[in-house]
Amino acid sequence: MAKALSLVDEPDLKSRIRSLEERGYVYFPGVINANEIAELRDVMDRLEPDEDAFDRVQSRDGLYLDKHILNCFNRDPIFLQYLDKPGVIEVAEAVMGHPRSGKTIPCHLIGMTAWITGPGRPDQQLHTDRTPISLPEDVAADPRVKVPVFISTAHYYLDDMYEELGPTKFIPDSHRSGRSPDGDTQWKGMEEQSVLCRAGDVVMFRSEVWHRGSANTSNQNRYLLQVHYANRMIAQKFPPYLNEFQFDKAILAQATPLQRRLMGDHEQAAYE
Repeated sequence: MAKALSLVDEPDLKSRIRSLEERGYVYFPGVINANEIAELRDVMDRLEPDEDAFDRVQSRDGLYLDKHILNCFNRDPIFLQYLDKPGVIEVAEAVMGHPRSGKTIPCHLIGMTAWITGPGRPDQQLHTDRTPISLPEDVAADPRVKVPVFISTAHYYLDDMYEELGPTKFIPDSHRSGRSPDGDTQWKGMEEQSVLCRAGDVVMFRSEVWHRGSANTSNQNRYLLQVHYANRMIAQKFPPYLNEFQFDKAILAQATPLQRRLMGDHEQAAYE
């Protein structure tokens, strides 16, 4: 039987930062309430895919639902509040902010994905989203080596997760491997563990953590909102490319100054 990932409600910002840096992930219980969950699921159901922006709405073989809407912050104003949810955004800013000349260049958004996966969705393979710095394993595991968090993803779970629904699988501490799994299914004897959280909980993890989506063998759809943050020097790449992406002016008009800054309304920095 699969083991459940340890989900600890850290008491303060300092301990949340330490969890993300050292364990590779941090847990935020009860970030959104039942009404917000229902509202998000309704909007996600209604969104239509934009093929030019790499959205998809069904698997290649047509056997299961796989609705994957990118840049959803630009599709409906309801998503704006998930750019800077209190508690979550403070960790992102603290960990991925970039110190320079006595001040901190804040982090920014590099993506937001609404994802619905239906019954029949198969297992993914263990992978990393990005390994910004590859290192020999003995170097990466050395406690004197501290690789900054360049990219992280906040998963907003919109269902009570159980094994048959296809929970995310993590291998804790695997960001210390210095590499992608390349077919491995465990690291240093540690096997994958299931994120079995409640609807409304959030788990943020750094991009080097070995993880995967697992098979949905239930009879219901799984709803997930992903918010991707990065160090300011990681470019924002919103498809479609070649300057074809355009922000929705009506949505921008409703955004707060912080939300606009996360979407790209930055102060000038190096190389600009």
